[in-house]
Amino acid sequence: MARDTTDQTPLTSVSELSDYLASGARPKEQFRLGTEHEKFAFFRADHSPVPYFGDASISALLKGMEAKLGWEPILDREHIIGLAEPTGMGAISIEPGGQFELSGAPLETIHETCRESNRHLEVLREVAEPMGIRFLGIGGSPKWSLAETPRMPKSRYEIMTRYMPKVGAHGLDMMYRTCTIQVNLDFSSETDMARKMRLSMKLQPVATALFASSPFTEGRPNGLLSWRGDIWRDTDNQRSGLLPFVFRQDFGFHDYVEWALDVPMYFVVRDGKYHDCTHVTFRQFMNGALKGEIADWEPTMGDWTNHLSTLFPDVRLKRFLEMRGADGGPWRRICALPAFWVGLLYDEGALAAAEELTAQWSYDDVLGLRNAVPAAGLKTEIAGRPLLDVTRDILAISSAGLKARNRLNEEGQDETVFLASLEEIIAKKATLAEDLLMLYNGRWNQSVEPAFDEYQY
Repeated sequence: MARDTTDQTPLTSVSELSDYLASGARPKEQFRLGTEHEKFAFFRADHSPVPYFGDASISALLKGMEAKLGWEPILDREHIIGLAEPTGMGAISIEPGGQFELSGAPLETIHETCRESNRHLEVLREVAEPMGIRFLGIGGSPKWSLAETPRMPKSRYEIMTRYMPKVGAHGLDMMYRTCTIQVNLDFSSETDMARKMRLSMKLQPVATALFASSPFTEGRPNGLLSWRGDIWRDTDNQRSGLLPFVFRQDFGFHDYVEWALDVPMYFVVRDGKYHDCTHVTFRQFMNGALKGEIADWEPTMGDWTNHLSTLFPDVRLKRFLEMRGADGGPWRRICALPAFWVGLLYDEGALAAAEELTAQWSYDDVLGLRNAVPAAGLKTEIAGRPLLDVTRDILAISSAGLKARNRLNEEGQDETVFLASLEEIIAKKATLAEDLLMLYNGRWNQSVEPAFDEYQY
């Protein structure tokens, strides 16, 4: 997230929180998709991480992108921490360990989001090349220890860094040593939101298996295919993971609000200063818990919006839905991830078919799958079926949904072209993580260093 919100509209009732989420509903013809992708910045000469300060640094990259793009700088205590496109059509931000992120504009087609990613990477290379900086597209930092990983001077990250070790074993690894690709998608009503969130919550472990690309930690295999996926099993389970109430047929906005109200906060922002609020829940905040601690203690809509951004379930609900299960990956995955989800969720026939395929999956079934895929990938099963076969069926449904959308590029191709890299995985029965391990044990001679050369942007 590039910029925290400062909306001063007072909050007076819980119903306003549900109304905020409901206000995201839009007609189907106005549906858009916004793709986010993160990558690790490293120095080409020695594959070391890029620090925030210096002539060749994360801050220099941001300033160079500002000069190239003309986007507005986002500052935190006078440090540049991101850029915002002036009309709100996209942003660039930095994750805690310097992972460089594009939060794409809300676009109509995957053809457009692919062009957007191409343009971003092209400009970024122009800025980074004179500094000797390149970018790695996989899901987990393959080489650097936590101590070696730089820390970005961003106030919310300082609060999170202090808090994370209190609530889970791997929160700092999540913050500093992982990358993801995500897509944000629209809903037309509360019913449509509930259907999409329920289905996508069931299928996030499928995405984790399919996009697995984090088999290395600190220079050697970690015994997993998606280290990132495993990290999320013990990061902060009060605010992350599967949400049981989403599996109920009567799930709605109110249920998500009631859950979010009882999750501890990270912060509130007042006059540009971040106040650590990890000792209170949002419900306690609304009941006056910060009275006497800060001057402007009454909750605002900006506080609620910021709180929603600090919740990390596998599918996050804001005024849209965020698909959060996939590891980061090479360029083709930036286009494949939105294609996978748009095909499933933006066509009624595909949505119904995927619902039917997963209808008998219980919360316990999905939790078991979520726990298994970081190590086993597609070589596990759910509800008595091999996950490889299930994923093949899911990809076919997604492909049918994209064909039905019939969004064509200049060459007359529809969006199914972006599923090719995923269909290759099914055909060869091996994920990118398994490819990386094969290379490590083969021509890489048990070294992760070649990954920086062969999987860079």
